[in-house]
Amino acid sequence: MCSLILSFLPTEAWPIVIAANRDERLDRPWVPPARFWPGITAGRDRLAGGTWLGVNHHGVIAALLNRTGSLGPAPGKSSRGDLPLIALRATTAAAAADRISTLDAGSYRSFNMLIADAGGGFLIRGLESGAPQVAPVTQGITMITAGDPNDPANPRIARYKPRFEAAPRPDPSTNDWSGWIALLADQSAPAETTLNVAPRDGFGTVSSSLIALAPQATLFHFASGPPDRAAFVAVGLGAAP
Repeated sequence: MCSLILSFLPTEAWPIVIAANRDERLDRPWVPPARFWPGITAGRDRLAGGTWLGVNHHGVIAALLNRTGSLGPAPGKSSRGDLPLIALRATTAAAAADRISTLDAGSYRSFNMLIADAGGGFLIRGLESGAPQVAPVTQGITMITAGDPNDPANPRIARYKPRFEAAPRPDPSTNDWSGWIALLADQSAPAETTLNVAPRDGFGTVSSSLIALAPQATLFHFASGPPDRAAFVAVGLGAAP
């Protein structure tokens, strides 16, 4: 179960700030974010060739999360890792969401997506039939895991969304993400609801991302491991690997 937290405050210098932990099979190979595709900086899944999170040179972010019970590939289904790449070929978040909304959700295992730019964002649910469902991001904190966004019945959201709301909002201009990083790195009990999943049965938190969007700027920091053990480093957004 991956987790993504977004703060949208349209009057701030950085209207969008995002933090995300990626939980995955420990033996699934991947490469840290770089410009593997023209105009797109994203991590690369070495198994299926797609990505779980990336940004483009227009300041659009796209992130993908598996829904409950849908870990891994399935026969006859396209890779969900293609979806962020489809979205990131657009120049705005609205255009990217439109691209995803025209797809057949039945071609993919179930998924949640966030697509955003400095002007706002969209939450997308793919439920394995019909068209993906699109809703705008509202102001304040949004939290996404493996179920519906901001669902208070989800134990992880119930535990952590109030804590992110109470924590100091990151200040990308001074690179101060300390309050949010502490929450991303938390492994306190109960283990089944923690954001930072310790390795168990070949599964756990494998990386973490921090992203901020402003009208004329994008910041991306990445930890190539669990955020309690791996340092966040700046991701270059201009050069190919």
